[in-house]
Amino acid sequence: MKIAVITEGSTKHHNADVMKALEGMGHEVVNLGMKNVDGEPDLTYMETGLMTAIALNLKAVDFVVGGCGTGQGYMNAVLQYPGVFCGLIMDPVEAFLYSQVNAGNCISLQLNKGYGGIGGDLNVKYILEKLFNDTYGQGYPAARKAVQVDARKRLETLSQQSHRPMTEILKTIDPQLIRRTLDFPGVREFFAAAPESELKDVVMSLY
Repeated sequence: MKIAVITEGSTKHHNADVMKALEGMGHEVVNLGMKNVDGEPDLTYMETGLMTAIALNLKAVDFVVGGCGTGQGYMNAVLQYPGVFCGLIMDPVEAFLYSQVNAGNCISLQLNKGYGGIGGDLNVKYILEKLFNDTYGQGYPAARKAVQVDARKRLETLSQQSHRPMTEILKTIDPQLIRRTLDFPGVREFFAAAPESELKDVVMSLY
């Protein structure tokens, strides 16, 4: 699985914790958001939400681990876009249930509120261990499997029906939001390597 980590300004100091928690899981991990280095532009959840939506709709990644101070802003931002299925995950049990029942392609972590001086990094590690498991999307408990798998498919259809395509969205939303998102260091090169598509043509034309 190819996973992007996309952190915003208020949580950039925890970016390293998220990256470390994903080590050794066998996934390809891309650090796409703020990395807590000098000189990088500040991103809010508005920019990281759009970055997430473009990355997923381009099929440049399979999954995005994001978040913000409480996790609420980022989750609400990404859910404005088609093809993004995000859960707010606060502990390992929620991560496991999300992986089984909802089986989305994005999670929002609470990376400031409740993080604390001790144990915040461990909570992130245990969350991601329970999230990325060999039984992703199989339903829980087993007796509910068929119902949950069917609901997940219907949710995908609903997302397509209730959102405009990303190609249209990028032509109509705030140009400054697009500019701040696409101009973030490393993003252009990453999107340029995505599979060819109509959306990729639109994204690259914005440069």
